[in-house]
Amino acid sequence: MASGTQGAKDMAGNAADKARDMASHGADKAKDLASQAADKARDVASQAAGTARDLASSAGRRADQVADKVGSGLSSAADSLREHAPDKGMLHSAASKVADTLESGGQYLKDEGLTGIADDLTNMIKRNPIPALLVGICLGALIARATRS
Repeated sequence: MASGTQGAKDMAGNAADKARDMASHGADKAKDLASQAADKARDVASQAAGTARDLASSAGRRADQVADKVGSGLSSAADSLREHAPDKGMLHSAASKVADTLESGGQYLKDEGLTGIADDLTNMIKRNPIPALLVGICLGALIARATRS
């Protein structure tokens, strides 16, 4: 009977060893799968960030192209206004001033683009925060009033 008990103990020991080996193998497999999943997630996040950067860059380029076209249009409008304005008198001087303003605005848009305008606006707000805040409040009130009616 002692040998039967010993055999059962050996079998139980072997089963326990196999169970430990399987558990260890399962844990290693789980670690490998987790590592692969983390690598894949990093790759996907990196690709998404790259795509977002590309889209933002493309949108910025398009916005600057639109600003350039608008600037060219303003310059053309200035030329047309000068062409059709009277040669002398008060209307001539008023048309000349408007044409000069249109032309300088068009040149500013062509030179700076929307990115430059945003930078200039940011700098102006930093230099004059209280007036910028008051202008924002007034614009908000005007928009609210216009949309309410």
